[in-house]
Amino acid sequence: MKKLLVLLAVFMPIVAVAEDAPKEDKFNLNVRRIGLDWTKTDIHNPGEYQNSTVAALKASDQENIQGVFDVALEYGYDRFKWDNSLFMEYGKQTIKPYQEEKAVDESADKILFSSDFAYACWDFGSFKLGPIARAQYETEFEGDPRRNIIRPNAGFSLFDHDIFKSLYVVGVYEYDFTYSDAKVSKSAAEAGWRIEYKLREGVKFTSDGYYRKYLSYSRYVGEDLDYDFLAVARLDTNIWGDLTMGPYVKYRRAHSRDAIDYGANTSIGISFSYIHNFDLKSE
Repeated sequence: MKKLLVLLAVFMPIVAVAEDAPKEDKFNLNVRRIGLDWTKTDIHNPGEYQNSTVAALKASDQENIQGVFDVALEYGYDRFKWDNSLFMEYGKQTIKPYQEEKAVDESADKILFSSDFAYACWDFGSFKLGPIARAQYETEFEGDPRRNIIRPNAGFSLFDHDIFKSLYVVGVYEYDFTYSDAKVSKSAAEAGWRIEYKLREGVKFTSDGYYRKYLSYSRYVGEDLDYDFLAVARLDTNIWGDLTMGPYVKYRRAHSRDAIDYGANTSIGISFSYIHNFDLKSE
């Protein structure tokens, strides 16, 4: 009961200072991207991460094609915003040398479902600022063991700007049950962003990413990460209707608890995408 009263004492003044504004109602299916990437990938210190559950850190230098699916169902009413998104990516290269066993190498393998709830307490020009609560589940298509993580988090975010779609800082609780005999609870601090900037008609720059620093663990597992950083930047140019093509770069860097040096995955290539925002209210 005391914890509930404390929460009410914190959030009631926040809600009270929210400025009156015209009610906005939206319901969109935002196809952020469905596409194929041609990539050239360079791996730094893969030998340190052969037992890691992060496929991107233990792959080999390679050229490949990978698929990406990034879609969000966005609902907003007045100052409330509720997004449910599904992100999937997969890239695999199979090599079969003459008279040798075939080798399979993954450079990307991720499934992330996220449900985000935000409330805009303040307006700063075209920025909205308020608390955000998020529930995430992360896994992968393949993996031995298969990555399985539940990740609720909460904090504050700037959102719904014309360019800065999301700038957030959150506290994270992570329950990792990848290893059935070594389930781990972790806490972390995370900051992230999503940016979309229209350079001119038919050309748009997009970037998203995060930095997550782990603070505590319920037990020691050497493959657990100490920090995790991901940054993606892409330039989309419309070539026909909602089909786009353009260069992109993706960089992921992380350090596990029992590794001497960090691991990194740098991908540079060309992306071919379908991008469209469906207004479900008007359809």
